[in-house]
Amino acid sequence: MVDEVPFPPQITTTKPLSLLGQGITDIEIHFLQIKFTAIGVYLDPEVVSHLQQWKAKKADELAEDDDFFDALISAPVEKFIRVVVIKEIKGSQYGVQLESAVRDRLAADDKYEEEEEEALEKVVEFFQSKYFKKDSVITFHFPATSAAAEIVFSTEGKEESKLKVENANVVENIKKWYLGGTRGVSPSTISSLANALSAELSK
Repeated sequence: MVDEVPFPPQITTTKPLSLLGQGITDIEIHFLQIKFTAIGVYLDPEVVSHLQQWKAKKADELAEDDDFFDALISAPVEKFIRVVVIKEIKGSQYGVQLESAVRDRLAADDKYEEEEEEALEKVVEFFQSKYFKKDSVITFHFPATSAAAEIVFSTEGKEESKLKVENANVVENIKKWYLGGTRGVSPSTISSLANALSAELSK
């Protein structure tokens, strides 16, 4: 359970992936914590073989180490991020947050060209028409071998909607939004991943 939201300990895409990180996105307003989403990060357990140079590190060291998370993001293994809505918002609000995070990162790396802009616009349009009721689910599936990603949105009473994102730069920066170490959108998820991976690496 992540904040009273159930997450299966394992999901199977092309192979079983384990829940290795979980957390929330939230903000604090006048000392009140408002929680927006619960997040579960599922990874192919083989990811550990790509992170061996961090073998002796403690979890709190890993959580602060952006190189570690870059290696995690670029490791050629399957990744799956499941996001469950806690506080309902318009899909367009979520889309704008994702867009500005991805656009800023791409611009900082000088990779924000016409193709990226178009790919990102499609993602924003995909969320534009959605309403994120409580318990709606957004998933991001990043296959091991391709640079594409699939986003799926499901909410009660409606058919699933899917979007394929083909632009490698946009896909990489969506991963970074959720998995990007100290610059990630959810510090609790990063710290949880650091704990789980540190434990796996010390085996």
